[in-house]
Amino acid sequence: MTRFARNYLCLLSTLSLLFLSAACSTMQPGKAAIASADPLATAAGYEVLEEGGNAFDAAVAVAAALGVVEPAASGLGGGGFFLLYRADEGDYRFVDAREVAPAAASRDMYLDDNGQPVRGASMDGPLAAGIPGEAAGMAHLAGNYGRLPLERLLEPAIRLAENGYRIESRALLGLRFRKQTLLQSPAFAAVFYPEGVLPKEDTLIVQPDLAATLRRFAEGGFDGFYKGDTARLLVDGVRAAGGIWSLEDLASYRVVEREPSVTTFSNLRIVTAPPPSSGGVALTQMLNLLSTYPLAELDGAQQKHYMVEAMRRAYRDRAIYLGDPDFVEMPLPMLLSRDYMAGQRVSVRGDRATPSSVLDGIDTDGGEGTQTTHFSIIDADGNRVAATLTVNTWYGAGFMSPGTGIVLNNEMDDFSIKPGVPNEFELIGDDANAIVPGKRPLSSMSPSFLESDRGIAIVGTPGGSRIITMVLQAALKWYEGGSAWDMVSMRRFHHQYLPDEIRHEPGAISEAEIVTLESMGHTVKPARRPFGNMNVVTWDFDSGKVEAATDPRGRAEGRVY
Repeated sequence: MTRFARNYLCLLSTLSLLFLSAACSTMQPGKAAIASADPLATAAGYEVLEEGGNAFDAAVAVAAALGVVEPAASGLGGGGFFLLYRADEGDYRFVDAREVAPAAASRDMYLDDNGQPVRGASMDGPLAAGIPGEAAGMAHLAGNYGRLPLERLLEPAIRLAENGYRIESRALLGLRFRKQTLLQSPAFAAVFYPEGVLPKEDTLIVQPDLAATLRRFAEGGFDGFYKGDTARLLVDGVRAAGGIWSLEDLASYRVVEREPSVTTFSNLRIVTAPPPSSGGVALTQMLNLLSTYPLAELDGAQQKHYMVEAMRRAYRDRAIYLGDPDFVEMPLPMLLSRDYMAGQRVSVRGDRATPSSVLDGIDTDGGEGTQTTHFSIIDADGNRVAATLTVNTWYGAGFMSPGTGIVLNNEMDDFSIKPGVPNEFELIGDDANAIVPGKRPLSSMSPSFLESDRGIAIVGTPGGSRIITMVLQAALKWYEGGSAWDMVSMRRFHHQYLPDEIRHEPGAISEAEIVTLESMGHTVKPARRPFGNMNVVTWDFDSGKVEAATDPRGRAEGRVY
């Protein structure tokens, strides 16, 4: 293709995206849709929509309800990201409600006297918990973007905590898997291990302490959580069990509004998460590298080969460069430029895998995780929310401060506790993601909007280090004409630089493709568990159809109203 032809196509793509942006600000779907990880949370969002709330109100209701009925994945003791689109203004907002390191945290706090990581120190118990941000994020959405008062938005969650919900098999898997740790927290055990034993499926779980905490939050907003009785109970419980939180840590927490990351792939526009998420940078890099390959024309093995090589290089850069933008200078103009990835493309061979060991990176001394949640919402006016929330691993730190009902996160493990040492998700990092008081740990959460001339897709998923590659594969599926269901149900594969291997779900890579990829030098391994729990909402411009699709791997539910 000549330079003139490339420039002409680029101009057409740019004009198409400008037209799309203008069209989005004037069109309305006329219907609302919610796709979340639990039917009770979806119903909570629907309840506030019926009372005149908008997508941002529904997001608060869904998030609060998920914290009650899906405590393994999110809740008031965790944090997350909310990607927003305001239809009346035609603008985007990214609300960073990520956890932060306590003021008493230090660079080597999880290392022993010999400089080696202390097993479990960044994972189990209150010392592993960052200062939570989800409550502040919900208060921010309600106060700045919603129509209904916070008290009304939290009513469904309060009812669920007071009256109870029926525990299901997926939650029991986490209780069984982490039982030894979870039983060490008496307040946690009192709720989730009646009489000290694992409950049976469909057991009613009632949480009166959490209901009281939600009521104080509903009445006092930010101060009702980060100050007063709730703050004192949290800090007293944490410190009594060996943690380092203070009342000032909670009172000084603030959400940050950031500019979303925006990238393009042909006529597809992706609005997604900026740092301290690594999602936007990695997605941009992967798509930039793939942009010159005719993916649709390649056989399955060749297509996957190029995708893996893009993943490998993006995750290498993630490990070296990325961190909290309020603390770290990152070479983002370089990393996000098409020229940079064109240079990276030079090292990609079509017939051979690039061993990660030959790429300049981080020397490593070296789990899989899914305990995050995502929901997608659009309202009848076209307002949108993509929200990914987390406590990190199954039930976070496995600790509950007495009297609060709040399961604390273990997000301190998302910092690089020592250069080159992998975390629970086998991700490595360097000084850019080192522990500093008040700093946010690097994240893989990637709530995203996919926009093209065919319509809009709101997408995201849990899945630890695999979140970014799952969103990449969903974006390419949408670009190829796939539906919401196609995106959530597709079989997935993943590579993250180190360990140097392709992990795949059954059916994601055929036996013939495995033979070909292995002959090219790739190491291909089946995953121990399915990938993610994706929830997607789409709006088709031509037909006006709005769809909500939820991942068959979970017990999610989507509704269109």
